Amino acid sequence: MTRTDGYLLDNRRPEAAEHFSAFAALFDPTTFRHLEALGIGSGWRCWEVGAGTSVVSWLAKKVGPTGRVVATDTDTARLAPAARPPVEVRVHDLGAQDPPGEGFDLVHARLALVHVTDREQALRSMVRALRPGGRLLVEDADPGLQPLLCPDEYGPEQQLANRLRQGFRKLLADRGTELPCGRTLPRLLREAGLTRVHADAYFPLVSPACAALESVTIRQIRDQLVTAGLATDQEIDRHLANVTSGALDLTTAPMISAWGRKQSEAP
Repeated sequence: MTRTDGYLLDNRRPEAAEHFSAFAALFDPTTFRHLEALGIGSGWRCWEVGAGTSVVSWLAKKVGPTGRVVATDTDTARLAPAARPPVEVRVHDLGAQDPPGEGFDLVHARLALVHVTDREQALRSMVRALRPGGRLLVEDADPGLQPLLCPDEYGPEQQLANRLRQGFRKLLADRGTELPCGRTLPRLLREAGLTRVHADAYFPLVSPACAALESVTIRQIRDQLVTAGLATDQEIDRHLANVTSGALDLTTAPMISAWGRKQSEAP
């Protein structure tokens, strides 16, 4: 979805493009691996929920001119360059509107449920959009499984990094944001009526993309951290320098991917 983390990461800020780029570098390979394993190919009809441009472009190449990719979000401004066949871009609110069609071979949503109050209903909506035998892939983080930025907290630099990460999550909590909980996805997919449900997790312990994502995130929220008394400008500058130096082993919350199939109709 375009608006992420309780509107804390404003996509109108100049850092937004850098944020999306870092996020894609970190998570696209895992997403593409799962989509390949689900068998996506020429002629498929796909619904990309809370669409990101990199995933939409990849899907368009896979389905080809005979396929269809419906890319939806509450704000589609950044999807404009992708709006050409086989891609159709639509403004859509997953939590409030019916699916943008039926008979999809594939529905994919990555970090979309964090913006929806009734996640069970949102999943049922996505399942309803599938054809019998169609596939659903949902991916969400789980900060509770691993809340640290530096799991190996052996010095003051790592302690500062983890304190700022805690500050970030406090800002989210103060806004009433319910953090995504990826561990619940397998159960929720089964409860939504899917069969052959499986799940796994991607958990990078060290990655340049983690550093890029951390840097842009902190720059986006530094004013809120300072205003809330969660950090000083000096501490934030020191942390950003530590990130840039490459001396920190940075990670993210595990990204859990869960997938399953809509039951085929009885003959």
